[in-house]
Amino acid sequence: MSVPDQPNSNSSGRSQNEFVSIDSAPVGFSTNVPMWRAPVLLVLFVLVSFTGLYALEHVALFQSVFQGGDIVTAPIAGGHSMPLRLFVLSYMIAFGLMSNGPLLWRLGFTADLTITFLAFCALIDVTALLFDLILGVSIHLYVIEILSGFLGYAIYSFKLLERGNMPSRIKIERGTTRNKRMMFRLVLVLLVAAVLTITADNTLPNAITAARKYALLGGIGPGVFLFLPLVFLLLYVLARIDTSRVDKTPFTPALTIIIPAHNEEYIISHTIAAIDIAATEYDGPVSILVMDNNSSDRTSEVATEALNACQSALGRVILERTPGKAHALNAALQATQTEYVIRIDADTQIDQNALVFAMLRMRNPDVGVVGGLPVPPGGGPFDRPRLLELLVKHGFYSVGLSAVNSVVGVPGMFAAYRAELPRKLGGFVQGMNGEDTDMSLRIGELGYQLIVDPRIQFKSEVPASYKHMREQRLRWFRSVFHVSARCRDLIYSGRMSVRGKVLLPFMLLNSAMRAMMVPMILFGILIGVGPGAEARAIPWQAILAVAIGAPALMSILCALLNRSLKGLLYVPEYLLFRLLRAYFTLESNLTITVKDHGQHMYSKGALVRPEGKTIREA
Repeated sequence: MSVPDQPNSNSSGRSQNEFVSIDSAPVGFSTNVPMWRAPVLLVLFVLVSFTGLYALEHVALFQSVFQGGDIVTAPIAGGHSMPLRLFVLSYMIAFGLMSNGPLLWRLGFTADLTITFLAFCALIDVTALLFDLILGVSIHLYVIEILSGFLGYAIYSFKLLERGNMPSRIKIERGTTRNKRMMFRLVLVLLVAAVLTITADNTLPNAITAARKYALLGGIGPGVFLFLPLVFLLLYVLARIDTSRVDKTPFTPALTIIIPAHNEEYIISHTIAAIDIAATEYDGPVSILVMDNNSSDRTSEVATEALNACQSALGRVILERTPGKAHALNAALQATQTEYVIRIDADTQIDQNALVFAMLRMRNPDVGVVGGLPVPPGGGPFDRPRLLELLVKHGFYSVGLSAVNSVVGVPGMFAAYRAELPRKLGGFVQGMNGEDTDMSLRIGELGYQLIVDPRIQFKSEVPASYKHMREQRLRWFRSVFHVSARCRDLIYSGRMSVRGKVLLPFMLLNSAMRAMMVPMILFGILIGVGPGAEARAIPWQAILAVAIGAPALMSILCALLNRSLKGLLYVPEYLLFRLLRAYFTLESNLTITVKDHGQHMYSKGALVRPEGKTIREA
């Protein structure tokens, strides 16, 4: 990349790796929790799990009531390697008791989680009993456990969404779908992936057995393991075909680049210099608006000097005294006079061709937002695993979803918009995490395409300290709940939307699975060394498949598809980083403040927006 390198983190008196702002923990929706809370939760989880395992193995009453070494009352067939119901219940008890709020509220939250989960488990058991009585068929315990596990993940996420203090609901503006072939594509891809999965299952049984043996599959069936990767691989291929077909005739309309900046003197000159180089390649009018958002350092002075040194771009610094990135972005939107606008984070250096490729995609009037592929600058302790994380998320999954216009969020590191669209939607929301995802999601629901083009590359800062990485990830992982709560109409309304009915619920489910990853590993160890260990095999294949096996295969695939051979060398570090990321997800969930009562997200009260709040306020 022909852009200036990022400075060393020690190049200024104030390290960028200590960055904390008003957006780090939005008031009312989150609280900074002490670092001891998550370890105490894990200790409590182990104690509850140990007690449960001991009761199931040694207490006669429990042995007579429950089947299969788990909290199961229905007639069953077969066995399993992990009592998932006990695992989920133990986690819910530990999390509820250690959640963020007064003791009585936490007790109510714990009761809500556990009673709801047990009620659904009872429903499954009643269904299994009816199958046994009426049809004479005993449902396999493996099936009951899998259903119970997914229900547990869903109940945990949606109860946290209901009981947590969340942004208030907004009405989602919807437009007509501009390209019906996207839906046709999605259906076709699903059918082809299903056929290929069934074919592989029937023709490669030995390979699948070997994959389970070596913890690449564990207890996960080929229908899950093969189908989803095949879906995304086919979507990825379609997206790359779309990219190759883009009209390469220069399209260089005037555009404005907005940079929200808070205490960025250490790096803002590098960011502006990179934009100037890209403006030279772009060969069209480029304006830069640096939004100094209540900085206490020399951000304005350094930015002014860098703008005066530009050869191709013109720009100015605008002071926005109200703290919060959204305030800076909205003030920049108001000052923008061009049809197209690109927001870039102050710690991001774009590639020299980034503007060219972004505007080529904007030539299509159906496209509303364009993003690209971030790459780490290198040299930091987290840069190597971060590279693989970026290749998997932005270089594979997001690229694939753009083939069927199902991208949920285009990160604010680099996002190109038609300026009329953020204005039409009332501007960027303030007071919550995930304002970039909220905006791109709502533009997509207007009927515009969201595109992630891997040719658009940019260096983006990677935290170089544990403290900064923790602050960043608590923000990012909390945003899933904030965006889902604010845009709850997409989940609960009767209108079909792939984002609302599939992707947002999946993101919540995935957040729950990630939060429970470290407890699951501890639970597996407890099964091996705790009560009843002699009578039960340690479920290493299943645990390692979830934590290591399948992610390793996907990261290798994504590195090869993006032609990043050095990424292959970073797979071990990436797998360890995923565990750290899972731990941060657990901590992030703990920062959400709970309420004294539950309120269904589709209840009348939850669907009433508080008086006096504008659409810009969470």
